[in-house]
Amino acid sequence: MKKIFKIYSLLPLLLVITIAGCKKDFQDKTINNNKPNAVPASLLLNGILTGKGLVEGPDGSKETNCQYYLNNYDYYGNNRYDFKYGDDYYTVLKNVVEMEKQAAKTGNAVNSYAALGKFFKAYLFTKMSMEMGDIPMTDALQGLTNLTPAYDTQKNVMLQSLALLESANTDLTGLIAAKENILAGDIFFNGDLLKWQKVVNTFRIRLLIQLSKRADDDAQLNVKKQFSDIVSNPGKYPVMESAADNMQYNYLPTISTNYYPQNPDNFGQSGSRKNTSATYIGLLTKLKDPRVFVTAEPSRYLVDNLKQSPTDFSSFVGADAGEDLGVMYNNAGLQKYSFLNRKRYYSTYIGEPSIQIGYAELMFNLAEGVYRAWAAGNAENYYIAGIKSSMDSYKIPTGTGSFTAYFYRPGSKDVTLPANYDTYNINVNWDTYYNQPEVKYNTANGLTQIIQQKYLALFRHSGLESYFTYRRTLIPKFTVGPGTGNGGRIASRFQYHEYERTANAANYQIAIQSQYGGNDDINGIMFILK
Repeated sequence: MKKIFKIYSLLPLLLVITIAGCKKDFQDKTINNNKPNAVPASLLLNGILTGKGLVEGPDGSKETNCQYYLNNYDYYGNNRYDFKYGDDYYTVLKNVVEMEKQAAKTGNAVNSYAALGKFFKAYLFTKMSMEMGDIPMTDALQGLTNLTPAYDTQKNVMLQSLALLESANTDLTGLIAAKENILAGDIFFNGDLLKWQKVVNTFRIRLLIQLSKRADDDAQLNVKKQFSDIVSNPGKYPVMESAADNMQYNYLPTISTNYYPQNPDNFGQSGSRKNTSATYIGLLTKLKDPRVFVTAEPSRYLVDNLKQSPTDFSSFVGADAGEDLGVMYNNAGLQKYSFLNRKRYYSTYIGEPSIQIGYAELMFNLAEGVYRAWAAGNAENYYIAGIKSSMDSYKIPTGTGSFTAYFYRPGSKDVTLPANYDTYNINVNWDTYYNQPEVKYNTANGLTQIIQQKYLALFRHSGLESYFTYRRTLIPKFTVGPGTGNGGRIASRFQYHEYERTANAANYQIAIQSQYGGNDDINGIMFILK
């Protein structure tokens, strides 16, 4: 009996061991060893760099919002300023947080991925805030821990972001000194941390310029001091030194998902359904700027019907953004407007690199800061450097010389064939161009000149940056009318996403009440514009 009891008393234990063993065996057999259970920091970095937010290409609504390039056919969109929702970069930011976690597993709290993570956060949070105003930041990215994050004021977003950029610069200085340049998956600079450090500080200059309206009345933001510190201490705060330092995205002719947005495959659909804007073309022709021969083509109506010279500045005409869409479509069909230069933008699959943060813009931002007396320096020198860098990007001589202009021949059927382009030799002389009264820098008109040239340099680049600059300075003059809607106004901001109104309703209501009187108003004035 005692023996039988011992046997029975062991049965539950054996049963537990057997079940546990079966369960473990089942789990082991259902694990897919070909599927990683964690993504390395390098792959996350690569996805962040190629994803939404870090790369903004041309041929979209942002280019229209900047009045560079317009739709004349409503299938492709319109030119209205009836803004809807701003960008949502929170998914990308979650990947940034995960990248930081994976990189931290190496045991080093300060590492290349963490340093770039600080830059990405500053870059993406401020972009969203520039579009909408107050946004969740401090309480964001906590997943299920906090599904209804409070909104940070726009001022706090800027303060946190400027602090992140300062910290990123400090981290990168230490990593570069220690030669800890471990950064795989970097499509922009192949792991060169010094180039990333230049991007960080160049972007910080941009952000400080965007805060110009608060430079005189906000001691916490301390805009002037921060600007001056960067400019006066290049050893501590290196910035871009040439276009070779540009943060730019290069398109690949061998990968169909990586083609330039406008290419031979879609020329037949969109090549004439969009046209250039008078805001952009009119400024080029007013300044007799040779860049118009590279980026645009003459109106065939003026050249073929009215027999004007194709290299006369008056032969280049952009459409007024305020024009009724039906009128614009009819005029475009008659070829009364200039279209994008087919050789540069449609004849290949690589177009031109899309600059996200660049040297030319930096030069104009430095010129503006010096003009505003935020730092010592020569505003004209920066201004000239910015113009020349832009000219260089189009291979236009900045001394004396010439270049070839290519204009697509009417009736041709293939944009890829060189034989379908008429060629013209364009002679240029930098001194002649620069010494024009409206181009040569003078302090009395300095801000207008700087912003106008910055606008020309950012054509097809840097997303909404030219719109943000217009909104802040009203330079250059944007046109309005029936085609732009919104009661003849350029909208001041984008709305919050619809899901915020339901999933985060209480915090959303607090945000719009404190900023815009309870209305998610596209014409509301956010903190940085007051």
